[in-house]
Amino acid sequence: MAQADLNSTDSTNAVFQEALARIEQSTAVVGVIGLGYVGLPLLHAFIDSGFGTMGFDVDARKVDSLNAGESYIKHVPNEWISGWLKQGKFSATADMDKLAEADALLICVPTPLNESRDPDLSYIESTTRMIAKSLRKGQLVVLESTTYPGTTRDVMLPILEESGLVAGEDFFVAYSPEREDPGNPDFSASRIPKVIGGLNTYSLELANSLYSKAVVKTIPVSSCEAAEACKILENTYRSVNIAMVNELKVLFTELGIDVWEVIDAARTKPFGFQAFYPGPGLGGHCIPIDPFYLSWLARRHEMSTRFIELAGEINTSMPQYVIHRIADALNAHTKPIRGSRIAVLGVAYKKDVDDPRESPSFKLMELLGAAGAQLSYNDPHIPSLPSMRHYDVPLMASQELTPEYLASQDCVLIATDHSAYDYDFIVKHARLIVDTRNATKNVTDNREKIVKA
Repeated sequence: MAQADLNSTDSTNAVFQEALARIEQSTAVVGVIGLGYVGLPLLHAFIDSGFGTMGFDVDARKVDSLNAGESYIKHVPNEWISGWLKQGKFSATADMDKLAEADALLICVPTPLNESRDPDLSYIESTTRMIAKSLRKGQLVVLESTTYPGTTRDVMLPILEESGLVAGEDFFVAYSPEREDPGNPDFSASRIPKVIGGLNTYSLELANSLYSKAVVKTIPVSSCEAAEACKILENTYRSVNIAMVNELKVLFTELGIDVWEVIDAARTKPFGFQAFYPGPGLGGHCIPIDPFYLSWLARRHEMSTRFIELAGEINTSMPQYVIHRIADALNAHTKPIRGSRIAVLGVAYKKDVDDPRESPSFKLMELLGAAGAQLSYNDPHIPSLPSMRHYDVPLMASQELTPEYLASQDCVLIATDHSAYDYDFIVKHARLIVDTRNATKNVTDNREKIVKA
């Protein structure tokens, strides 16, 4: 592979020096590929830091919306987009021939699992091929999408070098894992430290210089692989700990103990304990997926990751457990699931966001539908159900939470604990509540209607 000498000194590379000068003077144009929940906040951080930016996406509807000053993500307000346009700091395009106009290209595309739960790198590969077609000297290419260690070097680099340019000398490559907490105002993109691994010293210094202009702190590491592994560790840590409390939830329920009360008591310990909370299953674009990337990589090296795989089994079993709890609760009212009217409250994967990716609500609805339930839902952030390629869920619109609607349901399932919900109102008017999020913990009246799951 035609890679520059890792021990080269910065002063020997004029291309590097020119690229670094543009970054340090904030005249570099930052291009973000993938204008979703990660890409748009990242653009905001760089625009706020004075950089001119370009947004790239294959979805022409997103491009048209942004160029009209309109956002399609709840926590990215229209005012951001219109402000970027007025400042002349942003333009969106679906024309990938314009990739050459950006000095830095930050890749924020999906990395899902395929049907056999192996990594699907098709979005990364297709994006890299588009970049390679117009790759020019001095460009910095940074992958942010979550993936397994080795992706940047082994998958992206050979494609980029088909351009005939030398990696680490003519152009520069780094990995910096996205760290986004949608809906959390305390952690905007600019306030979250960024881990950065470079292909060589040139690449690391360029990427570190760029991100240090836009985020509160950068953490350089020794390689792209170390940065890739960092992201996998972060999310696997959460997956394993959530699996533990999910398993304890099942046990404690059998013992008549409230797991949320136990966790709240344990978290008063000022050291050695971090609170994780159970739920109806894992959701979002990271935690349900990333540990399987590591398991897949281990299998390729003839190793096993038993702890991670067990955690995955526990977490993926939670929707079935919730269905059993619903069945038991309905049976206590002499009703089967079949034919019962069941309202699902919340289809976003976490509270107060409009992001349905990998939401456990879809698996719950699929299982309830297969059992013969008459389904409906409400979500103040998702007015209609999006098409989900992995779940067989009918098209529906969010129902208004009126007293009449709640009273007409045989069971109300709280799947996502949005702050907008008035839980006293919901419990007052519903016949039966199955609460998977401890959302009703502060409700004092009619608690006999509530079943924890």
